[in-house]
Amino acid sequence: MEFERGMEFDLSKGRPMKLGRSLGKRVVQSASGAVVVLLLGGCAGPLSTLDPAGPSAQSLAQLWYFILVFTGVIFVLMFAVLLAAALRPEWVRRFTPRQLIVWGGLVMPTAGLVALVGFAVYLGEQLIPRADADDVVSIEVTAHQWHWDFRYPEAPDGLEATSRHVLHIPADREVHLSITSSDVIHSFWVPRLAGKIDAIPGHVNVLRLQADVPGVYAGVCAEYCGVGHAPMTFTVEAHAPEDYEAAIRALAEAGGS
Repeated sequence: MEFERGMEFDLSKGRPMKLGRSLGKRVVQSASGAVVVLLLGGCAGPLSTLDPAGPSAQSLAQLWYFILVFTGVIFVLMFAVLLAAALRPEWVRRFTPRQLIVWGGLVMPTAGLVALVGFAVYLGEQLIPRADADDVVSIEVTAHQWHWDFRYPEAPDGLEATSRHVLHIPADREVHLSITSSDVIHSFWVPRLAGKIDAIPGHVNVLRLQADVPGVYAGVCAEYCGVGHAPMTFTVEAHAPEDYEAAIRALAEAGGS
């Protein structure tokens, strides 16, 4: 059998098909796959809030996804109304201006915002340090231009343990950080473990965080604080629970690190 140029034989259907159509379909599929990979790749990384490694960060990620879905639904609804007005105006004319204002401008936005605020308050309560929490580790954090100092008042045997640039915490335990500043306002942020909170001179803010598994997590100052702001970074090293006391003891014996 002879085939025209630019055609190939489709064995599944037993007939020739256009090569250009098949090639175009493969290009579209490849491009779609690449876009999906790039979008998903943007969700990971050491400073990604969408790659949570603890319950506080998980709550914030859930709130982000909720807002994404909420705004996506609103966009689809508004776009559908716009298309209906352009393509089927008789559908829109069924509603009076009063109905459009009341339902589209009052009822729907109010219901949506109440749901959004309610969900945000529910998740926000999970980020607040609990006074009655058991087995909590307390650590003092002081921001400087332009570095972070950490003090461990619960060091074993009454030892004085401090560190700079590296915050040591036990994994799978709730940690309360008492955060302040020695000079200007800074902002403490470990995206994969918790939300950001300001470090304010003369004031102490308490942040609750937890790392689910041992590992090293990146932290930054999220408030412009001067010419040294950009490199004012730190890391959080989460130790296995059985290794944490030894790590703090080593800090005390070394005089901080």
